[in-house]
Amino acid sequence: MLDSSSVLFAIVFVVVVLGIYLVFYFRETKKTKKEQKSPPFNAALQLQAYERLTILSERISLKSLMTRIAPVQMDAVTYHGLLVESIKQEYEYNVSQQLYVSAEAWQAVTNMKEQNIFILHQLLRTLPEGATGADLSKHIVGLLEANPKASLHPIVLEALKYEARRVMQGA
Repeated sequence: MLDSSSVLFAIVFVVVVLGIYLVFYFRETKKTKKEQKSPPFNAALQLQAYERLTILSERISLKSLMTRIAPVQMDAVTYHGLLVESIKQEYEYNVSQQLYVSAEAWQAVTNMKEQNIFILHQLLRTLPEGATGADLSKHIVGLLEANPKASLHPIVLEALKYEARRVMQGA
C-alpha cells in the first residue's frame, strides 16, 4: 500500500513535470506563432537584395556605362577594356546578393552581364584597326537605337520588380 507521503510526492512530481511541460509547450507555441507571422526569409534583406540588383542592372546597362565612362581621347581597345572591367567589377561587388534572391533573378542578372560583355566584344571586332573609343561608343549607340530589344536590361528590370513585389506581398 501507498502511504500518504508517497502519494503526495507522486502528485507533486506529476504537477512539476506537467508544469515544466506546459511552460515549454507555450514557449514553443509562442515562438511558432512569431515564426508564422514573419516570412521564412527576412523580407527586408530580400527587398534590399532586389534593390541592389536593380541598381547593378542600371549600372551595367550599356547606355549607363557610356554615360559614366566617356571615351575621352582613348583608342577603342582601351575603351572596350574599361567598359568590360566596369561590368565585371559591378557584378563581383554584388555577387553576395544571390543569397537573397531567386535563382532565376540571379541568372537574369548574370545573363545581362554576359550579354553586354559579348556585345562589346562583337562591336569591337567590327571596328577597323586604330578606331577610337568614340567610334566604339557610336557603334554601341547605333546598335541600341537600331534594335532596342538588343539589350536584356528592360527584361531584367521587369523580372526584378516582379519578384520584389511578390516578396512585399508575402508570397
